[in-house]
Amino acid sequence: MINRKLNILLVEDNQNDVFLIKRQVNKIISHPVIEVTDNLEGCKDQLVNFAPDVVLSDYNLPKCTGLDILDMVKDFDPNIEFIFITGTIQDEELAANTILNGASGYILKKHINNLGEKLEPLLKKVVINMVSRDELRERIRTNKITVNQIYSYLDKMNSDNVEQRANINQIKESIERFNLEDGRDIE
Repeated sequence: MINRKLNILLVEDNQNDVFLIKRQVNKIISHPVIEVTDNLEGCKDQLVNFAPDVVLSDYNLPKCTGLDILDMVKDFDPNIEFIFITGTIQDEELAANTILNGASGYILKKHINNLGEKLEPLLKKVVINMVSRDELRERIRTNKITVNQIYSYLDKMNSDNVEQRANINQIKESIERFNLEDGRDIE
């Protein structure tokens, strides 16, 4: 079970499949938030307003193809994971083409009864990537704080010598903290 909130955009036109996919997703994710659409316009709106962590898409849709959806998602944000859940991709060349175009994977609808089993490893990869990005964002935030502190200390260096020495020591301590958090040593 994945114990993290995941925003999932489901691009599917068949309401029975929507129901079955949601049921399977709820078996493997403790906090899924699922929005559904079946067209490019709805998908674009959801990308902007819902900010999905992953897109699950059928290949054949009423007004477009899954590749059209994939292209739009990857143009919007290449980091959003994209998984086809479809009954269409039975041609090996077409399946390979979806991966080459940026899909993270595909699952055939004939496996919908054990979709959770097939989907779980792909969604765990999504979570791992999310955690990595969160760690990177936190590290960048910490680095910006350190740089801002250095600028602040430098602004104060126009004081007398005692204060300048104290500020220089604060700068050195900040740089040392930065390097320890960054895993590098300063000499």
